[in-house]
Amino acid sequence: MRTPFRPVDASWLRMDDPVNLMVVTGVLVLDAPVSLSRLRELVEQRLLRFARFRSRVVPPFAGVGLPSWELDPDFDLAHHVRSAPLGAGAGAAELQAFASRLLSEPLPANRPLWSIDVVEGYQGGTAIVSRIHHCIGDGLALVHVLLSMADGASVPESRPRKSRSLVSWGVTLGGEVVKGARAVLAHPGRIGNLARLASGSAGSLVGLLALRDDPRTALKGELGTEKRAAWSRPFDLDDMKAIGRATGSTVNDVLMAALAGALRRYLEGLGETPRGIDVRGVVPVNLRRPDAAGQLGNRFGLVFLELPIGLEDPLDRLFEVRRRMRALKGSPQALAIYQVLWAMGAAPRTLFDLALGIFAAKGTAVVTNVIGPRHEIAIAGATLREAMFWVPSAGRLALGVSLLSYAGKVWIGLQCDASVIPDPSGVLDGFAAEVDALLDLRRQVSE
Repeated sequence: MRTPFRPVDASWLRMDDPVNLMVVTGVLVLDAPVSLSRLRELVEQRLLRFARFRSRVVPPFAGVGLPSWELDPDFDLAHHVRSAPLGAGAGAAELQAFASRLLSEPLPANRPLWSIDVVEGYQGGTAIVSRIHHCIGDGLALVHVLLSMADGASVPESRPRKSRSLVSWGVTLGGEVVKGARAVLAHPGRIGNLARLASGSAGSLVGLLALRDDPRTALKGELGTEKRAAWSRPFDLDDMKAIGRATGSTVNDVLMAALAGALRRYLEGLGETPRGIDVRGVVPVNLRRPDAAGQLGNRFGLVFLELPIGLEDPLDRLFEVRRRMRALKGSPQALAIYQVLWAMGAAPRTLFDLALGIFAAKGTAVVTNVIGPRHEIAIAGATLREAMFWVPSAGRLALGVSLLSYAGKVWIGLQCDASVIPDPSGVLDGFAAEVDALLDLRRQVSE
């Protein structure tokens, strides 16, 4: 039996490209050994409840129409949860190099589109590297599903809950709830319903298309197949909150301002002077109901956040980011773009490529912020020490930025095209320097 794709999920499958694979990659580091067999048991109990983790993709006949899901008759868990080829004594550099190699490897098309590599004995514990195709679900859903393997976690629903009532809901902009949207959610895929949902969304879409293309900087360029994965040291979430309190900003404002400063510092290090310019971050916005957090599929829109890298002063950048973030919270742009992603799933290839090219020209980086558990969790009795994930950079963008908070810490992760950004550590160093600068300014304000 075959189940047709939702058009919006088909869009992410169609975006797959040899130089830009549409795969969400994650790394979980546990502080104690967990065997491969134990992790396979957890995956079987928690993830395989979802049919999509046991289903392969069947392309449409003659390339016309939507693909379908079909249960893989030869499914073998050993093909998907396997031991990683890292030797004893492997450290962070080796793990990042391994993750980087995986970013360039397509998932086998004749099997369900996911894999989990287990690095046993990593720094006295265990590292888990997961790869799940975006057509199975968006980053927020997949992080939720992976964390469902935690000890004591509730098992996520494998089927959507039905709702016949009008439900109040919000969308997430980098982890913050944007209030004010209301919808009949029984048939979220109907374009007419979505159009009625987003008052003014058509005008928002026209305005987006009218935006000038992002400036050509060293952050943009022709992509190759080699990628880089990197992540930072942990930052204290309390420091971000302290900066926010001193400046009347949210933690998300602080993180986005630090990112803007990091990109500016990186370009300056290459001899570019980004005076008076902005670059846009393409920010996913969650459109799920609160009771549907663990459902698979893609249920998010996108907004374009202009990062003021042309401003020299870190405090000026923070206040400008705060202003722009507040303006976006009232924008129907995310719903408008969700409509477009839905329509693109079944559009002719020429129109699909044209729309994708237009969107890619408007941005420089995909920027995702996920709020993880506030307290430490454990998987198979081993405490989760650190976590990171990367979403793919749709539209042939060279840079993906992931921000993840967990147990009082914040990490920034980068997924870069090696031919455009060969050394992502420059951006990570710039982020750390920007946080330090904002902390110094916060101390000055407090004194």
